[in-house]
Amino acid sequence: MSKSRTYGMAALWISLALLCGISTQAQTSTPLALNQAIELSLQNSKQLKISKAKIEQATAQLKQALDNRLPDAKVSGSYLLLTHPTIDLKTGSSDSAGSSSSFPKPSQAMYGMATVSMPLYAGLKVRYGIESARYLQKAAESDAEYDKEAIVVNAISAYSNLYKSQKAVELVKENLNQSQQRDNDFSNLEKNGLLARNDMLKAQLQTSQIEMTLVDAENNLKLAMVSLNLMMGQPEQNTIVADSSYFDTNYTLGSIEEYEQQAAANRRDITALDLRRKASESAVKAAKGDYYPTIGLTGGYVAAYIPNLLTATNIVNVGVGVSYNIGSLWKNKGKVAEAEAQSKEIVARQDQLTDNIHLDINRAYQNYLSNKKKIEVEEKSVINATENYRITKNKHDNNLVTTTELLDANVALLQSKINLQEAKAELVVSYNTLLEKVGVLANSQQKK
Repeated sequence: MSKSRTYGMAALWISLALLCGISTQAQTSTPLALNQAIELSLQNSKQLKISKAKIEQATAQLKQALDNRLPDAKVSGSYLLLTHPTIDLKTGSSDSAGSSSSFPKPSQAMYGMATVSMPLYAGLKVRYGIESARYLQKAAESDAEYDKEAIVVNAISAYSNLYKSQKAVELVKENLNQSQQRDNDFSNLEKNGLLARNDMLKAQLQTSQIEMTLVDAENNLKLAMVSLNLMMGQPEQNTIVADSSYFDTNYTLGSIEEYEQQAAANRRDITALDLRRKASESAVKAAKGDYYPTIGLTGGYVAAYIPNLLTATNIVNVGVGVSYNIGSLWKNKGKVAEAEAQSKEIVARQDQLTDNIHLDINRAYQNYLSNKKKIEVEEKSVINATENYRITKNKHDNNLVTTTELLDANVALLQSKINLQEAKAELVVSYNTLLEKVGVLANSQQKK
């Protein structure tokens, strides 16, 4: 063999080895704990970024309200070109006709003015405007805290979907291997005349159906990974594995009354709505401020220069100004009525939110109890299906039952195992959904 051919073969083997290494690395699965998934979801949440922007907007509006307490300062100046006027002074003196010829005829003029005004009283509009803006800023912060609850429960739900999909793939693969082994056994029996060909074909048909089920299960697993990766802000091609130990947790459940009391103290949307109610009440007071006059401290400086006629400097003035828009007595009623209507709307929304919270807590509570009962039922189903399959297989081996009964028993066993894993995942989601409705989910996860 020539050296060039030897080198070519060596390069080929090296390339194949590198490709295999890259492929193995790309398919490496990364274990992911639930708290890691929650932390990454919070760090990369688009909703929290929107909430942060809303907080910044509310903070800027508060800054604008605070700036209304500061003085206004204005500076103005002008340079004017003048015509030559004809001036005839009617003074009654004998030399009045000639005085116009001797009167200065300026062609230009300049003046400058600086004024400062400090509001002293504006019908308390400034005070209540600041108060309303401060409440709205705190409400935006409470909204962001409430959004965290929804993000955490969504992360747990996505994590549970990943777990369910993984378990489905594992169980279907395990069942497929058993089915393929059964096909080999049936094929040997059929060749030796110990099994009808029709029974062998039935078993092979079920194997094909299991293969299609595996395709669907793997597709669901890929979608669950993509969903969770996007939620965590990670590349969607990441292969992650959920920790199954989290889904064997036993929970201690309190009473509905206890959860409703906790919700009243911990739900941040209740806090946000209460702050908005207070802000609306301050807005009503600010709107009524237009019924009162405005009082301000003013000061100014004026300088003027008209060539050959006038030079004025150091003209300083200080005083107190009062202004009152009489038209506000009839024009401001609609503005006040609008502010009062908004306040009434928020009060009604508070009552509605209270009812919705009670309903949500009851629904989540019942869902948890239902899912816990499902686990008990599915555990018994797995035990019964396992025993049924064992008995049916023994009977089939002794030609006491048909192949169809054996295959049905196998399908029932697979389905019961999948149902049990789904019930475990749903129990975790339902319990954490209950905590989310109470408003303590984010804090409970941070303590773990």
